[in-house]
Amino acid sequence: MTSATTPYEVDECRGVLRVYSDGSVVRTNKPSFDVPIEDDGSVIWKDVSFDSTHDLSLRLYKPVSPSSTKLPIFYYIHGGGFCIGSRTWPNCQNYCLRLARDLQAVIVSPDYRLSPENRLPAAIDDGFAAVKWLQAQAVGENPDSWLTEVADFGRVFISGDSAGGNIAHNLAVRLGAGSTELSPVRVRGYVLLAPFFGGTVRTRSEAEGPREAFLNLELIDRFWRLSIPIGDTTDHPLVNPFGPNSPSLEFTNLDPILVVAGGNDLLKDRAQDYARKLKTWGKKIEYVEFEGKQHGFFTIDPNSTAANELMQIIEHFMAENTC
Repeated sequence: MTSATTPYEVDECRGVLRVYSDGSVVRTNKPSFDVPIEDDGSVIWKDVSFDSTHDLSLRLYKPVSPSSTKLPIFYYIHGGGFCIGSRTWPNCQNYCLRLARDLQAVIVSPDYRLSPENRLPAAIDDGFAAVKWLQAQAVGENPDSWLTEVADFGRVFISGDSAGGNIAHNLAVRLGAGSTELSPVRVRGYVLLAPFFGGTVRTRSEAEGPREAFLNLELIDRFWRLSIPIGDTTDHPLVNPFGPNSPSLEFTNLDPILVVAGGNDLLKDRAQDYARKLKTWGKKIEYVEFEGKQHGFFTIDPNSTAANELMQIIEHFMAENTC
């Protein structure tokens, strides 16, 4: 093979994803967050397949000694710019272990198809499939007793981190207030943790954010370039909720939403603008900003003071929105 036809690397994401000039993609099994798993034995977990067609699984967590006979269900959808990440990565597992223990909840952590092999809307569709799986458990003749013996299907919360936060938003819009199409499953609220939104017009936090940020502008652009449908821009409706071609959310009924951002996160302005606009339209929205914190601070250091405070905020949000 001559040098003129030898494929060369055109994109790389955190050392675990490499894209070549001929369109080929190489992934490594090693996570970009190679940290020790902090499992004190107070939470048990297992993996379950929810979409055999696309070979997708989710990881379930529950406390060993639950505080109640029935526990709320809390989805945690991982981040990674739609391009990397997994329910099996230790940073994801550590956070889910803590969520199960501190919230006293059943945690559902689904995987979804990644880009660029599977561009949007694949990840959104997979998020919906993961929630429909829960409905099947609630109404099925042979449900998984590991789940059903403790799960309260009437108290479901859907959260997502970064790209997972984007998925959570799109699920909130798709399901609408009351989540009637999931009956008897009832979603009570959504938690958007540093949601990954975009747009062709730069925000101030994007334009002025430091190049050394954990999630800098170059990486943001790379993730979007690899994940949006070919030929589209970051004003795609799944990317920019308020883009020129996005359906207006003014008259869309939504369940309560908690939006969380770090003060030094380049995505902060988009999260803040999202919350402000929805609140102006009368939606039940809570916005919390952690001063001086970067993107993903709660999983990077899940035992920090800020992460502890966030856990209390989530717990309060769940209690406030449980009938």
